[in-house]
Amino acid sequence: MSNDNGLINAIKNHNPFDRPLVVRSQDIWVTGFPDVPSLNAHASDAVFDAIERVRTKQQPVIGITIKAERGLGKSHLISRIRHQLQADGSALFVYTSEINDLNRIKGEFLRNLANSLKHIGSQGMSQWRELATAIFNEAYNKAFTPDEMVRHFSEVLRVNSKVVEHWTDKVLGIKHDIENPDIIAAILWTLSSNPSEERYAINWLAGQELPQSRADALGLANSSAQDREAQAFSTVRQILDLISDYKPIVICFDELESILMCNDAGFTASQVTAILAKDLYDKIKRGVFITAMFPQTWTDQIRALKEAESVTDRIAQRTIELTYLKSEDVIALVSQWLKDFYNEQEVTPPYSVYPFDEDKLKELGKERPMVRKVLQWCKENWSVPTIIIPPPPPRHPVESAYNNEIAALKDKIKDEIEDNKKVANALQFSFSTLIGQTLENVQIIEILDVKARSADQGYINFKIVGRENGNVVKIGVSVLEGVSGRFLQAGLKRLIEYKEFDLTRGCLVRSKKISSGTKAKQYLDVLLSRHLGGEWVLLKNEEIKPLLAINYVMKARNDYELTEAEIIDFAIQNRIVLDNNLIREILSDPSGEIPEDAIDEDI
Repeated sequence: MSNDNGLINAIKNHNPFDRPLVVRSQDIWVTGFPDVPSLNAHASDAVFDAIERVRTKQQPVIGITIKAERGLGKSHLISRIRHQLQADGSALFVYTSEINDLNRIKGEFLRNLANSLKHIGSQGMSQWRELATAIFNEAYNKAFTPDEMVRHFSEVLRVNSKVVEHWTDKVLGIKHDIENPDIIAAILWTLSSNPSEERYAINWLAGQELPQSRADALGLANSSAQDREAQAFSTVRQILDLISDYKPIVICFDELESILMCNDAGFTASQVTAILAKDLYDKIKRGVFITAMFPQTWTDQIRALKEAESVTDRIAQRTIELTYLKSEDVIALVSQWLKDFYNEQEVTPPYSVYPFDEDKLKELGKERPMVRKVLQWCKENWSVPTIIIPPPPPRHPVESAYNNEIAALKDKIKDEIEDNKKVANALQFSFSTLIGQTLENVQIIEILDVKARSADQGYINFKIVGRENGNVVKIGVSVLEGVSGRFLQAGLKRLIEYKEFDLTRGCLVRSKKISSGTKAKQYLDVLLSRHLGGEWVLLKNEEIKPLLAINYVMKARNDYELTEAEIIDFAIQNRIVLDNNLIREILSDPSGEIPEDAIDEDI
């Protein structure tokens, strides 16, 4: 047993429990919290059994509903399932927890499907590339690994620019149920070693409109936004059927309660998602559906559906309830966290739960606590026994959550700013924290949604109402980053219709250039003209990142156990919004000029 200076210093200088104690959606994909396999082992064992039954063709599809109160470890369990599948390669994994528009649930799910398959699979490359390799190997009777396939694709493409077209024809010779050949072509394009080609192929598979030059280069057809939504479910089904030819697909729906809104038909997010899961269950060849929710959501919302029996017969062929911790579970949980910590510090503790008293942990277990409560207790009681350590200066309760969201954005900010809705939501929330304040000579009075007919909705994201030099100003803000072609044209057309939407100024938020000679450029010129006095504000990663992060903390405040007031106080104290250049540029006097730093569309 070692109690040397190294051990004492490790405990003095580091608290392994001083970190956000929630599993967020992005944590599902990365190595996050230490996993304790004994916790909720009954649930993960049941899921792995279902996957094996589907893999060995004992059953084609199995639906599992996991019911648990907040904090009992639903997301920990899902993370365990994801990492086990990544390790053993027995199935591909799709995770969806964020739905921006319930009225376009099928298109939203297609986006989540495409983004999930971007993550690394069991062979060290994206799940898209695993699928593309399997499709090619079957068509040509080969045995390439994804790594070998990427090199092969690059070699063949150098001498044959029509390689994807030829391979697609070969695949269609054996895949007679594929309705849209472009799906095969786009999946094969994910093998490209050119990051731009791979990204645009995945964007197309996600239902996004591509710049026409990119669509032409990849040989993929662009569709209108209306057509893409109509085609989304068919595209989802064809992709899932392709996967099912080679492996089971595990589809997980999580955090259904975090979206407190209804669609046009009056259904909540959990109801819309459950109906979608039922429809997918009926259409796919092979897979396991996991739907995680609170027991009250199951009782009050899912069971309240008119077609409840039809839905539950599919998504809840098996129901699993997660349990509160027992004394032995508390010991196992704390021991695993400390084992990882001491290994990292390269010191040896005298016993597995040192510096805690094992009897106190067992007493804590008798209260049947949640995982988060145990970890919070450990965080608060972390100290070297018999040695008085000065308490650290108090930290704002929001600081840890905010830093967690900032860190999560580090590697995915480029993808995040392509999502207009996320950027617009972050901006709208940020401006709402400034109501009553004066910034750039504009006193902000209120932040409003723009009233519009259904055909005009979604183009102008919100309106800032304020007073400048004694005059009322109404600034319409339109984020048009992740779009091009017809949608960009339509958005700019609405932004210059001041009378229709009750505006005095239009503000475009975008980082990419707008091509000369297009209708969109004509509308832009009108917006920036002296007559309308509109503005184009450049969207920059480093400026939107803190606004996205604080908005994500607000959305996940229940998970972080924070209040709206605490989050707004943190934003104000740290001047996250007040000193943000993007916020100030939107409010400042328009320059009427096209930003010099706007980037090329195809970069």
